[in-house]
Amino acid sequence: MKLITHSITLALGLAFSAGAMAENMSDNAYQAAKDRIVAEYKSDKANCEPLAANIRDICMAEAKGKENIAKAELEARRKDTPKNHYDVHAAKAEAAYAVAKEKCDDKAGNAKDICMKEAKAVETRAKADAEARMKATKADKKASKQSTDAHIKAEEKKGDAKHEAAVEKRDANYEVAKEKCDNFSGEAKLNCVDQAKRKFGKK
Repeated sequence: MKLITHSITLALGLAFSAGAMAENMSDNAYQAAKDRIVAEYKSDKANCEPLAANIRDICMAEAKGKENIAKAELEARRKDTPKNHYDVHAAKAEAAYAVAKEKCDDKAGNAKDICMKEAKAVETRAKADAEARMKATKADKKASKQSTDAHIKAEEKKGDAKHEAAVEKRDANYEVAKEKCDNFSGEAKLNCVDQAKRKFGKK
């Protein structure tokens, strides 16, 4: 089995340098790069075909995730924009989630439910952070061309973006905590849910 996991694992790090990615790219070079990505995906997919059951599903998810990440990175190299760089982070988060979901299929019952919630929480946190960075970058770029008042507004927008990200991440973590309460019953489950609500500010 050809290992693709390393490419997917990078999704959780989100160590991505906008400056390092940007480069001048001709139309021919761009098309050639796209063709290489498609060819590599076909090769990775073919390597998954002989596998059986859920191992094959995981392999296919890794192959598709790797392709989507490569396509997003190519667009970011071709055109250096906050949106394109966000798309890279989003592709990595989605790829990691797709693989994690398939791995959760090896579990059953509440263990599988918790696994799915945790996988979704990781994706949500990664996307929320990426979106906050994108908004902050856009605000900085806009403010750099305008007045001091614009800088103040930019800082306010950055603060709002961070708050929105924090809320999304808190909600995702709450869903995981609540799912874990299903391991209990009766009064113990009610207490578990109450603790989760207090911890994450839910009513």
